Amino acid sequence: MNHKKAKTKINHAIRRTTIILIMLACIIMLINLAPNYIKISKLENTRLVINNNDVTNSLKTPIVENGDEHFLSLADFRNFFDEYLVEDSSSIITTSNTKTVKIQKNNNRIQVNGSEVSIKHASMTANEKTYLPIKDMSNVYGYEYNYSKENNTIIISSLNKKLVQAISSKNQSIKYRPTKISRTIEKVKRGEVITIVQDTAKDCDVEINSWYRVRTQNGNLGYIKKNNVIERKVVRDNLSTNQISGKVNLVWDYYEPGESAPKREGGIEGVNAVSPSFYQLNEDGTISKNVSKEYIEWAHFNNYKVWPTLSNVQLNNIDTMSKILSTYDSRANLIENIVKTLTENNVDGVNIDFENMYKEDKDKFSRFIIELSPRLRDIGMNICVDVTEPDGSDTWSLCYNRNVIGNAADYIVFVAYDQHNSSSKNAGSNASYSWIEMNIKKFIEQEVVSPNKIILANAFYTRLWKEEEGSISCTVVNMNDISIPSEVQKQWNDNDKQYYIEYSKDDAVYKMWIEDQESISAKMDLVNKYKLAGAGFWEKDRENNEVWHIIKNKLNTN
Repeated sequence: MNHKKAKTKINHAIRRTTIILIMLACIIMLINLAPNYIKISKLENTRLVINNNDVTNSLKTPIVENGDEHFLSLADFRNFFDEYLVEDSSSIITTSNTKTVKIQKNNNRIQVNGSEVSIKHASMTANEKTYLPIKDMSNVYGYEYNYSKENNTIIISSLNKKLVQAISSKNQSIKYRPTKISRTIEKVKRGEVITIVQDTAKDCDVEINSWYRVRTQNGNLGYIKKNNVIERKVVRDNLSTNQISGKVNLVWDYYEPGESAPKREGGIEGVNAVSPSFYQLNEDGTISKNVSKEYIEWAHFNNYKVWPTLSNVQLNNIDTMSKILSTYDSRANLIENIVKTLTENNVDGVNIDFENMYKEDKDKFSRFIIELSPRLRDIGMNICVDVTEPDGSDTWSLCYNRNVIGNAADYIVFVAYDQHNSSSKNAGSNASYSWIEMNIKKFIEQEVVSPNKIILANAFYTRLWKEEEGSISCTVVNMNDISIPSEVQKQWNDNDKQYYIEYSKDDAVYKMWIEDQESISAKMDLVNKYKLAGAGFWEKDRENNEVWHIIKNKLNTN
């Protein structure tokens, strides 16, 4: 009998416990789903919302409030706004899309694109870390700044990002999930402006077309029924890129510093950009100019972008190049000269062709491109930077950080020729298909360069190799000067995507990997296969005229 009573008591206890657990579960569910429940987060630290994302949990250091301003650490500015921000003992160098800025620590005078301006608050130091004023930096990085004191939230909206807004048609609740029974995260009033984050809501990976994902003026992110908003409009669109629409079809127009620019008549089929050799770098960071106004007028008449080449080849001194790149001030001096020169000459950008640099100066050259690019975008000009294949010699290949250059510049030019040259110990192609494709893959996979930034530069020349008595030499032969002896049969090499010839004459063996319409056509297929930005060609007047029609059709340029 006592055993039965004990068992009954246990069963009652189990039932009571079960009921209590079920009630607790229901209470928790109601708290999270009840339509009139507003969950208010009590935050000790200031929240940060950037472009419709709450990044508070990603902050490396909490936001510091000092007087009437909020300060963000350099580590967080680097994380959210400028991954290339650098700091030394006295200054901070940072860039945005159109600004290069030098900030003297603990000073409210800063240099923006070479001009000195004032900000309300200087940088500050706390906990051995440097902080910058968030509101004052809005003009540097190009964003709108709003602070919601009600829930201690800073809301940042980048001015180069699309912004869509609407008006609440009634007093209503912003939901945590796109369903009426979800909990309310904030209540908005009729006529209140809300930002539309996404046109289609998602819940458990299922698209729900009847709800918008929105951001309130207090920085809260949630959902609202589409039929409960009015006057939806695009306040601003995404900032357009500074690139040519469609594929780039660039040709270099080289002439020696002491010569005159070529006089061009008519157009070049399919070309949309030209790079005449207008500029040479001097030892003191100034620029020697050999500019033709007539050439620029011809190019613009044909709707070509003019990106003159700025070369350091005339320096012929690797130590001088190192000195020019060594400090922010020396780089800034060169940048000012570039901006002034391009503006005076009414061109559309610049092609930077700096060669023969120390491997140890790789980061300094990257800083030069990082600091130059915003200055050119600020005046509506393009920048493309020539680099060689990865994994070569120290001063030829390893002096470039292709990832950084590709991120900073509008275009990075892969100089895809001279695979075998006068210093090679064996005869070989000047630019074989397989070698080019291998290096394109390295750019994209190893160097992590976006394909839509890469211009594939091709040569309108090849080499005739001569092997005689154990020695080897070569002579450059332009495409339009290639001559094949009548008795020699050319053979197609499918790996190189070139015709190959070999013949004997006067006890010597001659070899040539031919550049012609077929080989150039194959290389244009690589541009399309890897979705590259386009192609460039070195140099005008070495080609035969028929090749331009093939290039135009392959790149689909006008």
